[in-house]
Amino acid sequence: MNFIEVIDILGTIAFAISGALAAFSKKLDPFGIVIIAFVTAAGGGTLRDILIGIEPISWMRNMTFIHIILACVVLTFFFRKYLLKLRTTLFLFDTIGIGLYTVVGLEMGLKAGLHPLICIVLGCITACFGGVIRDILVNEIPVIFRKNIYATACILGGGVYFILLKFQLPNEIIFPASAISVIAIRIAAVVFKINLPSPYTKEEIMED
Repeated sequence: MNFIEVIDILGTIAFAISGALAAFSKKLDPFGIVIIAFVTAAGGGTLRDILIGIEPISWMRNMTFIHIILACVVLTFFFRKYLLKLRTTLFLFDTIGIGLYTVVGLEMGLKAGLHPLICIVLGCITACFGGVIRDILVNEIPVIFRKNIYATACILGGGVYFILLKFQLPNEIIFPASAISVIAIRIAAVVFKINLPSPYTKEEIMED
């Protein structure tokens, strides 16, 4: 198992728990919980594979990901009372997930021979679209469509990835450093209340 596969598995764990927590918070039935956990963990990667022409889709060729998602659902079920009490739990798992999956998307883009800018877009898709599907299914406005620093963190993390790549550093440094930069930017944005500029006036916001 290579380093990028380890990161992919860790990202799957983080997003599966994130999805399961979202489902538990909405009091969904067992089938709904499994579906939300699955689409959160596999949604972005599925779209990525379709865009770059990977057939069959990655998770269809490796049952390990299915087993990991199911195990995360069971684990979250037993510890849900403790995890749901912690207001930052869903945020933290989601943030870890986007950091790890950004790197996976970037690496897959490079292997497909794509331009660095397209690789960064692919990293954002891999990281963000599982969460988009999750939020839509649980009737929430997706985080990526709000003013929060979310996809922007993935874009900046992608920039870090290619800067480090220019210095010909080993993957064992590039991958974790890029993922950590996404996570750190996202956490810092929330802690210090840094948001993207709003296109609406105060009056328009107050009308809502």
